[in-house]
Order: sequence, then structure tokens, then C-alpha cells
Amino acid sequence: MTVVGYAPGAYDLFHIGHLNVLKHAAEHCDRLVVGVVSDEMLLQAKGRLPVVPLAERMEIVRNLRFVDDVHAEVVPEKIDTWREVRFDVLFKGDDWRGTAKGQKLERDFAAVGVQVQYFPYTVHTSSTILRRALAAIDAQEPVGRGARALSS
Repeated sequence: MTVVGYAPGAYDLFHIGHLNVLKHAAEHCDRLVVGVVSDEMLLQAKGRLPVVPLAERMEIVRNLRFVDDVHAEVVPEKIDTWREVRFDVLFKGDDWRGTAKGQKLERDFAAVGVQVQYFPYTVHTSSTILRRALAAIDAQEPVGRGARALSS
């Protein structure tokens, strides 16, 4: 029996934490499908749009050698995505473990026989930290400064 794994996420500002989760996920299934959450769903869930648009985030993830398929997540409930993709195990970072969202995932998927498996969250690198760093850089540097420096 082929075990299909599913690893949903925004994968915005792709970094080592994303890579670690996806590498671990690929080691625990025969076929890895990565769900990339759409811009609209991110706006709905987090109140902000991603820095990198959906098509580009999907292209980045699609080109990882251990990813078998990429799915655009355009519905708010993961169980609805399962109805489309039909995976056997869902992978998340362990920052979800014990949270209300994580417990809901576990309940919803237990009802359809899907296991939720957590992998260590990379604390020192996150998209949130990268966003803050970019905002700090942007606040210190006038727009266009880099372009003027390159043309001089």
C-alpha cells in the first residue's frame, strides 16, 4: 500500500524551516503532496497577503526533488482538501501540537482515518522573523537606494 503524505503550509519566504518539515515528511511517506495555501486563504486566516504570490510559491516547492505533487489550497478547511487529494497522513510543524487548531485537525482527521504527524518547528527561522527583518531593513533604507547605488 502506498502511503500518501500531505504537508500544507504557506511556504512564503521559503526558508530552512520549510525545507526541514518537507524533508522529514518525505521520509515518512511513499508519495508527498505539498499543499500551498492560496493568497486569499492566507488573507482570510492571517489577515495579510503573502510576500511571494501563490504561483511562485508553488513553483519553488514543486522543484524540490522529494516533492511528488503540489496542490493549491483554496478552501479554509483541511478536511475539504482531503476530500480532493485523499492523503493518509498530514504533516505539520510541532508549533501546532496542543493548540486549538492542532486539536481540531486531529479530531477531523481521526474521523476519516488520517494520522496527523508533527515535526520539530525551526524556532530560529520563521517567515514571521523574516518579515520583521525585511520591514526593519525597509524602514532604514529609502526606496530605490539600491537601484541608485547599482547605477552609479
